[in-house]
Amino acid sequence: MSPIRLALSLSVLALQASVAQQRADDSTHAAVDRVFAQWNRTDSPGCALGVSRGGSVVYEKGYGMANLEDGVAISPSSIFHVASVSKQFTAMATMLLVRDGKLSLDDDIRKYLPEIRDYGHTITVRHLLTHTSGLRDQWDLLYFARGRFDEDRITESDVLDVVSRQKSLNFVPGAEYLYSNTGFTLLGTIVKRVSGKSLREFADERIFKPLGMTRTHFHDDYTMLVKGRTSAYVRGADGELHVSIPNFDTYGATSLYTTVGDLLKWEANFEHPVVGDAALLRQMQTSAVLTNGDTTGYGFGIATEVYRGARLVDHNGADAGYRAFVGRFPQHDLAIAIACNAVVNTGAVARSVADVYLGKLLEPTPPTITAQAKPSAEQLAAKAGVYVNAVTGAPTWIAVREGSLSIGRTSGPALVALSESRFLLPGPQVEIEFKPNGELTQSWLAWPPRHGVTLVRKPAATPTRTELDRYAGTYYSDELDASYTVAATDSTLTLRTRMGEPKTVRPAYADAFVGDYLLQFTRDAKGNVNGMLMSSGRVRRVQFVRR
Repeated sequence: MSPIRLALSLSVLALQASVAQQRADDSTHAAVDRVFAQWNRTDSPGCALGVSRGGSVVYEKGYGMANLEDGVAISPSSIFHVASVSKQFTAMATMLLVRDGKLSLDDDIRKYLPEIRDYGHTITVRHLLTHTSGLRDQWDLLYFARGRFDEDRITESDVLDVVSRQKSLNFVPGAEYLYSNTGFTLLGTIVKRVSGKSLREFADERIFKPLGMTRTHFHDDYTMLVKGRTSAYVRGADGELHVSIPNFDTYGATSLYTTVGDLLKWEANFEHPVVGDAALLRQMQTSAVLTNGDTTGYGFGIATEVYRGARLVDHNGADAGYRAFVGRFPQHDLAIAIACNAVVNTGAVARSVADVYLGKLLEPTPPTITAQAKPSAEQLAAKAGVYVNAVTGAPTWIAVREGSLSIGRTSGPALVALSESRFLLPGPQVEIEFKPNGELTQSWLAWPPRHGVTLVRKPAATPTRTELDRYAGTYYSDELDASYTVAATDSTLTLRTRMGEPKTVRPAYADAFVGDYLLQFTRDAKGNVNGMLMSSGRVRRVQFVRR
């Protein structure tokens, strides 16, 4: 073959390969677009998406509207508040100071935060980074104290004030994993006190500028103007969309403003470090281990998971109407960044995007587990009732509905019977075993494996109006500097604090009521109600004294 013909043949082959690659890319992009189709409208908020492979961007697109009032569409350069995605950047700022020799992971946080109470157990910087400190969550504490968030500006000082008032921890540091925004707000304060610069300044100088993240900042004044910022929305009880923007100046746990493109630059840094080094980044992505040997599935501001057999290093974010996700499949060199100004399950959406790009490289989705036993109606009825977490006091209702056991007081997911005493909660893959002594245990089967939790069966409470009246009164907590007025109805209690709308709680078991929170009333030696303890998923037993 002559040189001219050879060159022509090679050109034709190259063109054919280019066309085939373009068709493959078009097909992939169309499949990704279908994932976001429901938000890709001019009358809907939506999302921005960024995808990279091997550190190079392969797809960026906006779906829906950045601002419904002005008719501005979302683009890949739109700026979003990404909520708890912020935590890994706060962790990096902390780790850079560790590398500088200015603090240690095993330092007692009271070295930098003397206003935090001495609980008799050392809380370290490492505990803050891994959600193992036992500190009560700031948002739940502020909600307890105020009764609402609407139109109440929340500052770093507000958080430090309420956290410094707390007399108890949720648990001994290192003994449990319980997500706590407080820890990362305190880390932001530590960065400021150790470096002499605000977290915003420090992160800009040491993280964002070196990585070329030019449209990213920690937002420490929620009134400041941000060019290109999206508005966020939630659908109200009236069925209409309403503006929903965070109203706080706290940072560290949240308040990062960024774009999907900038988040992909951050993800690329994990493979080819510009900020930090390989050892530091590996440490950030290593799951913490509790004192009982359990693995938490959480490193320093970053979650570590397994999806369809592949390791996934990621984090979600949710504040007001904003939702976000950034994550990476290291073994496949795939990174995904999603930022939304609507209430979107970004984790589920990101996994659907991963399915498009990785396809058969991932393990098949596990088949749905079907019932392996058929307990009798009498056996099911014998298991129904209220089961109380032996550590937190939180109740779980087990009910018989449509011939199966279900979790939930009036509705909830059905359990799959594995035997007469063992059942599976689908989705999170939790096995529930009913014991002969009336207790049940919950064990997590999916990664990371964890020790089981014991729940104790207690009689359901059905107090009379006279009995409910005995709880009525005013209760004060110096941990919150807040008073609640409790009143009785024929079947419930209502609570009102100085700023919030009345909240209703319903009887669960003896002296315990549930609603937006768990209330456990306390009694003196004579059996008279003398106080109450208020709890939530992230706060345990804040004390109130009856006045």
